[in-house]
Amino acid sequence: MDNIINFINDLMWGTVLVYLLIGVGLMFTIRLGFIQFRHFGHMFTVLRHSRVADKSGISSFQALCTGLAARVGTGNLAGVAVAIYLGGPGAVFWMWVIACIGMATAFVESTLAQLYKVKDDKGTYRGGPAYYMERGLGARWMGVMFSIFLILAFGLVFNAVQANSISAAMTEAFAVPAWVTGLVLVLLTALIIFGGIRAIARFSELVVPFMALAYILMALVVVLMHLEALPGVFMLVIKSAMGLEQAGSGAVGYAISQAMMQGIKRGLFSNEAGMGSAPNAAATASPYPPHPASQGYVQMLGVFLDTIVICTATAAIVLLSDQLQPGSGLTGITLTQKALASHIGSAGDYFIAISLFFFAFTSIVANYAYAENNLIFLEHNHLAGMVIFRLFVLGMVMFGAVGELPLVWAMADMSMALMAVTNLVAMLLLSGVAITLAKDYNAQRDSGRLPVFDVNKYPELKQQIEPGIWDGRHPD
Repeated sequence: MDNIINFINDLMWGTVLVYLLIGVGLMFTIRLGFIQFRHFGHMFTVLRHSRVADKSGISSFQALCTGLAARVGTGNLAGVAVAIYLGGPGAVFWMWVIACIGMATAFVESTLAQLYKVKDDKGTYRGGPAYYMERGLGARWMGVMFSIFLILAFGLVFNAVQANSISAAMTEAFAVPAWVTGLVLVLLTALIIFGGIRAIARFSELVVPFMALAYILMALVVVLMHLEALPGVFMLVIKSAMGLEQAGSGAVGYAISQAMMQGIKRGLFSNEAGMGSAPNAAATASPYPPHPASQGYVQMLGVFLDTIVICTATAAIVLLSDQLQPGSGLTGITLTQKALASHIGSAGDYFIAISLFFFAFTSIVANYAYAENNLIFLEHNHLAGMVIFRLFVLGMVMFGAVGELPLVWAMADMSMALMAVTNLVAMLLLSGVAITLAKDYNAQRDSGRLPVFDVNKYPELKQQIEPGIWDGRHPD
């Protein structure tokens, strides 16, 4: 079983998925006219008006925070350190590149999720890849497949992995027994997930900005402490990415390929652009301006904040320290902890452990929200089924806190890869719709009007979406 799963993962993550994600991202970047660069400032303009919510949906800001809660996890602290250890400083450059490309992909999948969203039995917005597969492509079977992959990966296995990371960090920094950490996590998770999507959104809105800002400020302190070394580190990243550091060793090609592969893989793991996860949060928002593309801009910002800002913060902490030593075996979260400790003393170990707790715990909560959204797609909000699933999630959190997870983690990788491929195929088939929406939004902007989507102008789309959601009326 181990060999089969590892073979599939090596094939998917080593070849198929990496190139597919890059290719799709480049295609959308070109077809959207390099939207992530030309309209970079507009992301923040939309964000300024993103606190509006209504009885059917959460605010765009809450959807952004929920998406960031899932994106910003152990990968931002441990994954970046692994990428640098295995691929060299140049891996950071390729993380930046893949984030810039992925921003266009994130725009498309979140815009589609908004267009094809529905209202559940309680009148709450639901949507995501499974929904646009069913409504936009008429392929419910495809949506069912996607939902199963996502529920396995995000709803169950990834939550066990996040709990395991928290447990290990708490034991290392504070000598807290694993079972104690597990019980605390189960209780905290239960308090939030039994409140539904609005409770999750409120929690994310409060915690995510605080934890991200605290971490960024700590990285800024480290940068200011070593300001004179910053230009040299930046040049090291660029030279390493291009193989210039190894120019005389005869290993230029290998060095470049390692930097590219590690940076790209860790970047994709971190920002999740194209994976089909974040659109589940994007679809639940009531966007302002009232147009599907406006949420695309907000979620595009999520990729930027996750990789360009937060992952770069970790890279700065590691590269400005003296802890990165080839062959030392010091990598992952331990490397990040030791690196920060070399800057600010033993408090660095505690700060990283606490940061990891918040980053990973918010991921557990947001991952559950994604899984719930897809469970509703499968069984239409069956109360007993929802309670049973929540108990399974809590069981996986406890199992993750006290267990060993190599096989489980490999299974999660496989489920995530299959989920991503299914989503990318659907996005390619619906790419014309996303381009049309982007053009409609920006044509209204260019004419000085507030973009409002009126589906009556697009009869070919009207028959696919739920009546009453996009009828062109300004929201009250």
